[in-house]
Amino acid sequence: MTEQEIFLRNAMEAHGGAVYRLALCRLQNTADAEDVYQDVFLRLLGQNTAGWDGERLKAWLLRAALNRCADVSRFRLRRPALSLEEIPDMPRPADEAAELWDAVAQLPEKLRTAVHLHYAEGYQTEEIAAMLGVPAATVRT
Repeated sequence: MTEQEIFLRNAMEAHGGAVYRLALCRLQNTADAEDVYQDVFLRLLGQNTAGWDGERLKAWLLRAALNRCADVSRFRLRRPALSLEEIPDMPRPADEAAELWDAVAQLPEKLRTAVHLHYAEGYQTEEIAAMLGVPAATVRT
């Protein structure tokens, strides 16, 4: 295995869950979230990552995931698809905190992303503000 492949594998193990959860929170669709996950790590494979520490890598991955989610959302606006909820015979995946996350899912996209980054990923408001490109006071609100 090459050094780049080892780096990619370690990044996927360390931060793959965060990338996937953010994509799922943002897109509300498991298939799209899996596509975003794959695209983000393929993009990482092409990056010059020499000297990247864990926090810089995680921030880059989450920013790339947000950007890719925005691309997917724009694509979905032009080409709508059926959601799993619209298919009557498909059961919804069970989750321990399903009621809470269902309530979070009802929030607008930017609010939902901020809530996810703070409560699920543990980022501070200043870090979220930098990722989303909004003032920190907006994130706190």
